[in-house]
Amino acid sequence: MNPRESIIQLQQRMQESIIGQSEVVERLLVVLLCNGNVLVEGLPGLAKTRAVKSLSKNLEAEFSRIQFTPDLLPSDITGSEMYLGEGGEERFAFQAGPIFANIVLADEVNRAPAKVQAALLEAMEERTISVGNKTHKLPPLFMVMATQNPIEQEGTYPLPEAQMDRFLMKVLVEYPPEADEVKIMRLVRGEEAASGEKKETAEVIKQEAVLQAREEIRNIHVSETIENYIVALISTTRDPGRYEGELKNWIEVGASPRGTLSLDKAGRAYAWLKGRDHVLPEDIQAIAPDVLRHRLMLSFEANAEGITAERVIEELLTQVAVG
Repeated sequence: MNPRESIIQLQQRMQESIIGQSEVVERLLVVLLCNGNVLVEGLPGLAKTRAVKSLSKNLEAEFSRIQFTPDLLPSDITGSEMYLGEGGEERFAFQAGPIFANIVLADEVNRAPAKVQAALLEAMEERTISVGNKTHKLPPLFMVMATQNPIEQEGTYPLPEAQMDRFLMKVLVEYPPEADEVKIMRLVRGEEAASGEKKETAEVIKQEAVLQAREEIRNIHVSETIENYIVALISTTRDPGRYEGELKNWIEVGASPRGTLSLDKAGRAYAWLKGRDHVLPEDIQAIAPDVLRHRLMLSFEANAEGITAERVIEELLTQVAVG
């Protein structure tokens, strides 16, 4: 089985247990293939935690869940140096925290104060953790999936822009259609009925399949036209006045060069997932909302008018032509 067949099989398994959220599953795989991190926003009960657990269950990966709370400390995430006493050769040893896993669920990440959120920054960007005077490497297969609730703002700490920019994508989870909700009800009922039975589990997808897929994605062709299109989209967020329309009134601060790199990476992974060896404009347009929605700071006027980032990106894609 080649890497793409393995990843498609992983996608199919996840969709069997995450009904009505096929786009969320697809975006999680794109982030995994890009060696990135994802912020998932949605109301409680929309299978955010179930999605990442399904990913780790079907993949050869160590899963770790961190429940973010106001009293959490940075060392609760990273780990700390433990005193061993006088008897041994070493008096201190590093006790690894829950961040040392392959798939890390940072649940309700905006409930912890800034210093705890900042503890994730080095892990997400550098793939290392520094404790004391030592730096510890994280595993090659590593992804943080952070969740946040969009409606409960009491007792929360908004994520700083520096941390938001380190998420490759921000994915919104919506309510499933009614027909899918019936299937969800039947699925959970069936799982509860079979909870006491011993059942065979399918062989998990090896980590090597993901690492090989990343190598293939590096070789996905991006034409000069697509490169110019990506740069034009990002440049327009910084200088929206170059086009007629409302963009210049809606965008306060545009995306950084990290947005350009993220569009390129995600576009190549999305094209690979669709079975192509080159990127099409449709690939960039499909993933642009997830890559850009958390990288744009909207103006006071846009917020006052109830203009969302999705509406701004829709107008952006309409205004900027390919080529």
